[in-house]
Amino acid sequence: MTRVPRLKGKELIRILEKLRFEVVRTSGSHSFLRHLDGETTVPVHSGEVLGPGLLRSILRDVELVVDDLLCSL
Repeated sequence: MTRVPRLKGKELIRILEKLRFEVVRTSGSHSFLRHLDGETTVPVHSGEVLGPGLLRSILRDVELVVDDLLCSL
């Protein structure tokens, strides 16, 4: 199994935007992204890294695999 990279919320949003996701709205410190493949919520807390379980859950929501994420870095 491929190891999950350590990413901050803003970094993950930038990667997802490259994959044609768009930020639909923001509520507090959470950004809501949408695409034909799915939608998800990404927490953006300054200076905090997303936990590996949360990152895997977000990737599952948008139907991506860790290897796809690493290729788009």
